[in-house]
Parts: sequence; structure tokens; C-alpha cells
Amino acid sequence: MKFQSERLDDLDQIASQILSSCAQSKVFTLTGNLGAGKTTLIKKICAVLGYKKDITSPTFSIINEYTEGSQIIYHMDLYRIKDQNELFEIGFEDYLFSENYNFIEWPKVAEELLDMPHYAINIFYNPISKIREIDLKFIDHHNNKI
Repeated sequence: MKFQSERLDDLDQIASQILSSCAQSKVFTLTGNLGAGKTTLIKKICAVLGYKKDITSPTFSIINEYTEGSQIIYHMDLYRIKDQNELFEIGFEDYLFSENYNFIEWPKVAEELLDMPHYAINIFYNPISKIREIDLKFIDHHNNKI
């Protein structure tokens, strides 16, 4: 599934569309260059989920937890994680299997651990045209659906 955004306001509708069409998993990975809009899209998705408080990038904290009522959302930034040992130290797998929403920026270091069905979002932002292209794929290694 592909989306295109010319303005940040477009991300509100895109976030709604993503959530309404992604019922098979609550785990999402987000890739894209610095400044592509990964955290901004996560903010918009969290707003659709009903979370109204401030959302910040977990660049230094690694994991931010957002709670709205009984719902918990985990927002991770793995950019500074060097290897899988560090992932185990922070309890990465516990978050993945918690049945809560997980939004994971910079997921490359965790690829081997992401063997459950999940959604991969790749964002490309063209600074010249100011157009943001969002590519959403469902990944299921066990059923070979991609």
C-alpha cells in the first residue's frame, strides 16, 4: 500500500488509513532518512489511537511508553543500539510480545528478532518537491507473505 503526502496535514488521514487497514499486527517498523517524518507519522497514528499528550522522539531514552486508559503504546528508536545483546538488555522481546502497539524507528539491528507478522513502513521525503512517499508492507516470514 502506498501513500503520498504533500503537506504534514495529509498525515492525519494517512495515519487513519494505516490503522484501519492494519489489523493483523500491532508491531510497526519505520525506516527512512533523518527528517523523513517517522516520528511525525507515529504522532499522528497515536492521535488516531486516542493518545492526546505530547509525543517526543525516544532517541536518547530508546523507548517511550504512552498510556491512554488501558492502552499502552511503545515508541522505540533503535538508532543508538549497537547489537542484539543491547536489545536483550532493554527487554526488547518483552515489548514485542506484550500485545500492545509497538512503533520501532531504525529497526535494522532488530531484524532477526522481528520474525513475527508486522508492518514495515518506509518513508521517503524529497526536499525539492516537498513530497513524502510512504510505503506500507505486511511482513509474515512464516507464511511467506510480503
